[in-house]
Amino acid sequence: MISNLSIWAYGMFMRLAQPLLRRKLYKRAQAEPLYAQFIEERFGHYTKSEHQDWIWIHAVSLGETRTAAILLQGLRQAMPEMKLLLTNGTATGREEGRKLLQEGDLQVWQPWDSPAVLDRFLSAFKPKMGLLIETEVWPLLVQRAQVHDIPLMLVNARLSEKSMRQAQRWPSLMRPAYEGLSAVCAQTQDDAIRLKNLGAKVQGIFGNLKFDAKPDEGQVELGQSWRHRLSAPVVMLASSREGEESSWLKAWHQFATRHPGVQIHWLIVPRHPQRVNEVESLLQAGGLSVSRRSTWGQEGPVLNTGSSSEATKNGSVILLGDSLGEMALYFSMADAALLGGSFEKLGGQNLIEAAACACPIVMGPHTFNFSESSQAAEAAGAAQRAPDMTEALRLALETVQNRPLQEMRSQRASQFAKQHGGATQRTVLAVQALLNST
Repeated sequence: MISNLSIWAYGMFMRLAQPLLRRKLYKRAQAEPLYAQFIEERFGHYTKSEHQDWIWIHAVSLGETRTAAILLQGLRQAMPEMKLLLTNGTATGREEGRKLLQEGDLQVWQPWDSPAVLDRFLSAFKPKMGLLIETEVWPLLVQRAQVHDIPLMLVNARLSEKSMRQAQRWPSLMRPAYEGLSAVCAQTQDDAIRLKNLGAKVQGIFGNLKFDAKPDEGQVELGQSWRHRLSAPVVMLASSREGEESSWLKAWHQFATRHPGVQIHWLIVPRHPQRVNEVESLLQAGGLSVSRRSTWGQEGPVLNTGSSSEATKNGSVILLGDSLGEMALYFSMADAALLGGSFEKLGGQNLIEAAACACPIVMGPHTFNFSESSQAAEAAGAAQRAPDMTEALRLALETVQNRPLQEMRSQRASQFAKQHGGATQRTVLAVQALLNST
């Protein structure tokens, strides 16, 4: 158990912080209205609550929710009678989570990590077990689940070196939290070692659930058809984060100045949809025209923006992804992709979906959140690494302007994705074993 003094102080802080959370939610709702809906759920008050032997899955945001969808498909096949209680922390996660619900399932906001809120949540639903996706270990969540005798399993678990060091700064809170988990399914050997260092009961190396995801066939087919219709190769800046579009813009202007005859289409897809308008303004201020996905029909990108034909070919018209749930479409459209989150000190994004769509990848220097999969992709020839954005552009353009080289790297990306499956089956068996032992 977490020490009484530490948990009391932490719980008091989290209780006092609740007004700040409400203020933050209302502020975020100005851009994303869903944050202003069902706010009381975050504080343990529900319009509907009942005991149905729930399997509770917590997926904080969009990426975790998509991971949960892969696991949920395996769970429903193994336990067709299961009832899902799904919690999310972000608007994009909750919106994506709606797609996973079947008749009898329930979705609510993630309960705030304070004693009274968690007690109301756990008493209202009494789940048979909780499955936390990837990194969501909260001190009071674990402590109150122990009090209520509800086992928690951390699935698809990952822990970067940076996150481990941060947890070690608060050993009286975080070590008992990891120790209090009933089981942990680690993605990689490095994750397992770090999790064990914090006291977690690691069941084994299960791999990454995302390798079991199959890209949407309709999106893949549509993206490929659009790519073939375009007059030049497509390079994508995928899941870009704040600061990376500026770096890309500077590097692209430098490259285009030195190589004025280059023919390329650039596709930029920001990681967070609320940043799309900001990115569009940045690109336009840099002298570029923008064609947003929401303006395209079935025929694909709209390039009639008033620019000359030559400007369209050399990349002065930027394709901007402003939709959710279409990454398979975007990756299938691209001849190569720069991996967002890896060109600033943000730890990178997951490259698995790109590989599954046979899209060659160029990573920046910062992939510490996905270090093992990034290293494995690089070793397999599915990805290349660049020290900065300028070199990343050079590598990507080198790939897409040499068709045999692009096809070889595309094939290696696809093979890499196919060779690392099986995590879903292993995780489902571990979930069933834990359920049978309780």
